[in-house]
Amino acid sequence: MEFIKNYLAVRKTIPENVMLIAVSKFSPFETILTLYNETGHSLFGESRAQELALKQAQLPVGISWHFIGHLQTNKIKLLLAHTSLIQSVDSYRLLKEINRESAQLDKVTDVLLQFHVATEETKFGLSKDETVEMIMDKEFNTLQNIKLKGVMGMASFTDDHSLVRKEFKTLRRLFEELRRDYFASDASFSEVSMGMSSDYTLAIEEGSTMVRIGSLIFGER
Repeated sequence: MEFIKNYLAVRKTIPENVMLIAVSKFSPFETILTLYNETGHSLFGESRAQELALKQAQLPVGISWHFIGHLQTNKIKLLLAHTSLIQSVDSYRLLKEINRESAQLDKVTDVLLQFHVATEETKFGLSKDETVEMIMDKEFNTLQNIKLKGVMGMASFTDDHSLVRKEFKTLRRLFEELRRDYFASDASFSEVSMGMSSDYTLAIEEGSTMVRIGSLIFGER
């Protein structure tokens, strides 16, 4: 099976200390199950809440799911029972809604803050100023049902590797500054999710702890 060969080839290029999220959006259940059974890989990423919920319900409980797409507030409740990490928290409003829905389920939800570091205006994400304003807000420390685990971002879709590297450096620097200034005593604030099929090797060089790889494993969809 080609996707198994692809996965094994990609896995060899990723250090053990970097998590590989196999982005399985639009992949059939059987493909995910085969990869899980044949290789033991158990970490998958989805960008549509409904698709993630359907797959989680029909695939082994040993699989962990990350949500990596743009999240609308009306889909939060659908996700919370099914995901181990929401990577794409791109606004304070969304963070507060995740906290509120999590409180109703009596659970703590792990999240990453998504930053806008690319040149494309179409990409979502926070700025440093917005994030500092959020952290300094008096309500922020009352959010007891979310756990900030780090940051996430996407580089520009371009062949200009120098630009991509610069954007990854920016995200890593944002992470380091936030950890130093606001999360120094929180060891769990430790993740930098950056890098996809076209640029993950650059991302790893610039300090990524998680890479999100779909097409290199499953092919173009």
